[in-house]
Amino acid sequence: MSSSLTLLVTGASTGLIAGGAACAAVQGGLLAGAVTRRQTAVPPSRPARPASRNSTKQQPAIQRPADTSDPRPLAPVAAFLSGKLLSHTLLGALLGVFGDALQPSPRARAVMMLIAAAIMLLFALDLLGVKAVGRLVPRPPASFGRLLRRSAKTDSVATPALIGFATVLVPCGVTLSVELVAVTSGSPIAGAAVMAGFVIGTAPLFAVLGYLFRRSSQALSGRLAVVTGVVVLGVAAWTVASGLQAGGWATLDLTPGDTPAAAAAAAPTETTSGDKAPAARADGPVRIDASGQQIVTLTVTDFYVPTQFTAHAGVPTTLVLRGKDSGGCARAFTIPELGVQEIAKRNGDTKIDLGTRKAGTLHFTCAMGMQTGTIDFKKA
Repeated sequence: MSSSLTLLVTGASTGLIAGGAACAAVQGGLLAGAVTRRQTAVPPSRPARPASRNSTKQQPAIQRPADTSDPRPLAPVAAFLSGKLLSHTLLGALLGVFGDALQPSPRARAVMMLIAAAIMLLFALDLLGVKAVGRLVPRPPASFGRLLRRSAKTDSVATPALIGFATVLVPCGVTLSVELVAVTSGSPIAGAAVMAGFVIGTAPLFAVLGYLFRRSSQALSGRLAVVTGVVVLGVAAWTVASGLQAGGWATLDLTPGDTPAAAAAAAPTETTSGDKAPAARADGPVRIDASGQQIVTLTVTDFYVPTQFTAHAGVPTTLVLRGKDSGGCARAFTIPELGVQEIAKRNGDTKIDLGTRKAGTLHFTCAMGMQTGTIDFKKA
């Protein structure tokens, strides 16, 4: 249960920080179509007078301007978000159930993130009015557009709920990242938790946008599109950086700057008198045990500590993920070069056999590419 609660918080924080803007760019049209109500003319205040015998034309009925007041401005927005929450929670549960079969490699996930970032870039430029990208932006089928236009003729909450449910078919790049965390969870409850948390995190921005779409003028909607486009450009850049890190192709400094300096390897000990090895050699982040095995210990909390190691090349090496109240995406640990994917224990050790490494740098990262580190193997 604690793992599911942690993933719920992870999904919510991801949705609140990055997912709202990215999803709004991709799904904003669906949101606008779902919550925008067609204003209809109000019936005349009094019956029209019958035409006189001498008149040649029948006088039209006197009509008041359309009533723009809306007693329930948030009802369709709430219905849209409820449908979205239901579909994404169900998807998360399915991804958790079939995680082993559906789980892509770390670099396959990274490629998906980069593709999603490119799509977000197109959406952002389209929102900013760049006409050259208009033909490249993915659009819903024409039949779906007609459904949205028909939905504007009714105030039934069923239609925005169904459209919100259908947003699961139009994911943004950040959504794909969270779906991958659901896959690696290997549990229907944990998968559902991270996806539900993500939708909950995006809900505040969607609620505000939905309310404004419901009540605003066309001019204001245009300004909202420009602001959203600028934000999505930033999210697309963030997704590119995360994708490059998730694939192990680059290491950018996205982790906190207060992590300890690189942990250096202890020199192998040659003892003939049975003396005990120094404490630093026995308990340090990088050590050589009595059997000659090199042990690299990475502490996993909400972050990785330390993020840089220096180890001996040519020595059999085991990486130990030491969970200490671990949480967030840091638990979904990957080594892209080796195709390693492990979920660190909340409290306890998870061992990964790295074999005998040659001299070089080995990159590790969380599944979302947000937290990274390196092990630099050097010849003794």
